[in-house]
Formats: sequence, C-alpha cells, structure tokens
Amino acid sequence: MKKSFKQGWGQAGLVLLAAAAAMLAGCGGGSSQIEPFAPTRIMAMGDEASYLTAEGKKYAVNAVDDTTLALKCQNNPIWVQALATQFGLVFPQCNPDNVATPKGIMYARPGAKVDGVKAQIDQQFSAGGFTSKDLVAILVGSNDLIDLYRQFPAQNRDTLLASAGERGRALADQVNRVANAGGRVLVVTLPDLGLTPYAAKEKATKTDTDRAALLSALTQAFNSQMRLNVINDGRMIGLVLGDEMSQAIAKYPEGFGYANITVGACKVALPDCTTKTLLDTASADTWLWADDYWLGNGGQNRLGLLAQTRARNNPF
Repeated sequence: MKKSFKQGWGQAGLVLLAAAAAMLAGCGGGSSQIEPFAPTRIMAMGDEASYLTAEGKKYAVNAVDDTTLALKCQNNPIWVQALATQFGLVFPQCNPDNVATPKGIMYARPGAKVDGVKAQIDQQFSAGGFTSKDLVAILVGSNDLIDLYRQFPAQNRDTLLASAGERGRALADQVNRVANAGGRVLVVTLPDLGLTPYAAKEKATKTDTDRAALLSALTQAFNSQMRLNVINDGRMIGLVLGDEMSQAIAKYPEGFGYANITVGACKVALPDCTTKTLLDTASADTWLWADDYWLGNGGQNRLGLLAQTRARNNPF
C-alpha cells in the first residue's frame, strides 16, 4: 500500500519543511521584497571632484548655452549630481527647476584633504548629525597625495608610501564615524594619479625615477589602507572603485568611448572651463580629463554611473 506524502515524510520531516519555509520568509523569500534604499538627503564631502560653487560651476567642463553662454549647471553633471538625480534630489547650488527645498548639502571644498573631510563631518554633527536616510558621498585624497609626491626626493619613496597609507587609514576612520552614526556612505577609491596628465608631464621632465609609477604607488597605498580599515559588513558602506575605473579606461580607452586620456581638455583654469573654452580638438564627452588633475565630463559621467549602480545595489 502506497504511503501518502505526509506519511512518507513523517512528523519530523514536516517540522523541517515548516522551519525551512519560515526561514525563507524571514530572508525575504516568497512574495516579500526588500525595501529599496530611498535617501531623503544627500551630502557631498571631499575636494574639487565633488564641488559645486554657489553659482553651480564645477571643477570639470561646465555646459553653457550655445548662444547666450549662460551656465547650464544641470548639464554635464559631476558624479554627486548624477547620484542625487538617481533619487530625485538636487543641490541648492544647481536648482534650475526651483525645487522648493533642495535636499542636497554641499560640504566639499576646493583644496580639501582628508583632514578637511573630518572638519566637514564635524560640521554636520554640529548641524544635527546623520540618519539612516542620509546618503553621504565621499571622494578625497588627491590633494593629500600630490602634496606628498612633491616632497620627493627630499622624502624617500618608502616614507611617502607610509604617509599615503596613513592618510588612507585616516579617511577610513572618518567614513566609519559617519556609518556608526547612522549615515549611509558611498566612498570612492581615488582614480589612479599615475594616469593623470600631470603624471605624464612629471615622467617626461623628471628622470630620477618613474614619476608616474610613484604616483600610482601612492594611490595604491592610500586606497589599500582605506579599504582595509573601513567597516566591512556589506551594508553600512558602499565602495565605488574609482581606481579600477581609471585603470580599465587606460587599457581600453576606445572600448569606453574615449578619444583622449592623456591631455586635459580645458584651455582655461577650472572652475571657469566651459564647453566653449576647450582646446580646439577637445570634446567634453570623449576626453577623460578636464585639466592635469581633475576628471572632465567624460570621467565624471563614468564615475556617476558607477556610483548610481552601487547606491541601488548596496543593501543599505
């Protein structure tokens, strides 16, 4: 005589099945969905790469009207603008649609180093701190590493690499401060400074060592120590790999749509560079760099896409 399904499994088996079903439901299985992250504020912290002036200018290639030359700050967005747009947020420095209460806070400042980000975070703590609905976007370190690099050869390579690592650990401490206070953090690893137009010029004019390789080594030391020391629970902090982005583009520029990755596109100083003040052969979209140090629209656009993807997929 055939046993029924229940008889075949027995009471113990049914208990196991019920337990498995309960676990699946508890982990978001079945018809339930994990609620997507929907920040109500965004904060930009760091240096020139994340900065908007009060007029909406950026340290990249600014878009202007072809006829009037009026600034169109919503075009050619930098990475933090692209990230804000992903969640329907804007910064007050660029609010052409006159959103009643912009929910973006611009703490980034030109020339900022890791210590400057600590001060930016301190400022937000003084203004009320962080919540789980705050997305805090952090990119800093280029000014630190350029400062260290310029101490060579008075300071030897090993000393400078150790100092770069210390700056990376200091940044991790600040990222962790925000995360432990409840904020949700996206932190970007530094694009490889050894691939900048500045590095190419240094390599060509100074032959005591491979200057571009030294800048790459400083970048790696900084990024490695930052990554090793941030809280790694897969939830509180999202990592955007700016270094891997720049290295991949350097290997396969055409595959990423870039026509030039070695020369800055602008012929005037940032943040006054616009689509009307580029080198004769330059393009805002297909040239990676705006000047010797800072990403142009092409690079900012790629970084913004990476940040959007990480923000959507990180289980904040």
